Amino acid sequence: MRLTDAEWLTAPSAQAVLGTIEVGGHRALAVGGCVRNALLGLRVDDVDIATDARPDRVITLAEGAGLKAVPTGIDHGTVTVVAEGIGYEVTTFRADVDTDGRHATVRFSDSVEEDARRRDFTMNALYAERDGRVIDPLGGLPDLEARRLRFIEDPGRRIREDYLRILRFFRFSAWYADPEHGMDAGALAAIAAHLDGISRLSRERIGGEVTKLLSAPDPAPAVAAMQATGALAATLPGAEPSALAPLVHLERDAGIVAAPTRRLVALGVRDGAALRLSKAVQRRIAAIATATDHGAGAEELGYRFGADIARDALLIRAASLPAPLPPGAIEAAARGAEHRFPVKPRDLMPAFEGAALGDRLAELEEAWIASGFELDREALLAR
Repeated sequence: MRLTDAEWLTAPSAQAVLGTIEVGGHRALAVGGCVRNALLGLRVDDVDIATDARPDRVITLAEGAGLKAVPTGIDHGTVTVVAEGIGYEVTTFRADVDTDGRHATVRFSDSVEEDARRRDFTMNALYAERDGRVIDPLGGLPDLEARRLRFIEDPGRRIREDYLRILRFFRFSAWYADPEHGMDAGALAAIAAHLDGISRLSRERIGGEVTKLLSAPDPAPAVAAMQATGALAATLPGAEPSALAPLVHLERDAGIVAAPTRRLVALGVRDGAALRLSKAVQRRIAAIATATDHGAGAEELGYRFGADIARDALLIRAASLPAPLPPGAIEAAARGAEHRFPVKPRDLMPAFEGAALGDRLAELEEAWIASGFELDREALLAR
């Protein structure tokens, strides 16, 4: 099998890096996600390269060809080679010597088969020559063609090598597996037997994986499997996934792009800090949660929280029932976001000052909202 129409592989920069290593007498192969996605017809964002050349040899060859070489992870065999402004991570074939559930001690290898065996899933252990010929050391192509996600060899061993692979299994299932075929029973059993490993992962890592999982077009089957194995409770204590599938359906019907923040709130997450998410993401989660729990209608939600937050809250409310989104709700939220309260503090001064001023403004604002945003400044002041 050969990759066809793989512009990322035929690009002059990629050919320069691969060719430089090959001319030096070594193998140089594109590996992992770039090969997987190309075979699935999906976008390729990053190109990783595996080679039998040792890191110092990669640096020598790259610099001899006029390319920049940066030892970004040289202790683990990785050198970033920059060609035409594009960075390619070039990593020497490796085999694990020892693992602690998150990090590995490795030795360099000359064997692509050994390099493949230390990876996580069969569909990720695919390589491609510079001319596009696909190399499949472990039988990953049939799994990829069937959209079947399988751990390489023994699932329990793969998990014990790196407990993050528990979450990666569900993330990759959501993005690349065919839910109609079901998930690998051996993998699910191994995950259920190793749930204590999740507690050894940093919250940043967990937050990153959960965010990627919930960015998938339809993460509901994967999240349901997480709940069945106990991985959901170990990852997001208190999470309840019953609203997720209806939410995905509502998003599709409304033509709304998937958003992990919206889906996190639908699962019951109210505190993004627990996942070490960015401050901006934490604020958005808190706003969506507050709006969802607020008793206001669509137009008032738009006024109080803005069109985007109100829309997310309306979708989550409907998904939680579950029920269709009320007709015109999103449009009403957008209208509400355009409203501006017509009374200013100076309009009530000096008759009102301090706390009394704030109280009176709040009363008038409530009256304005109750009127359907119809009362104008003069009518409100006349009250």
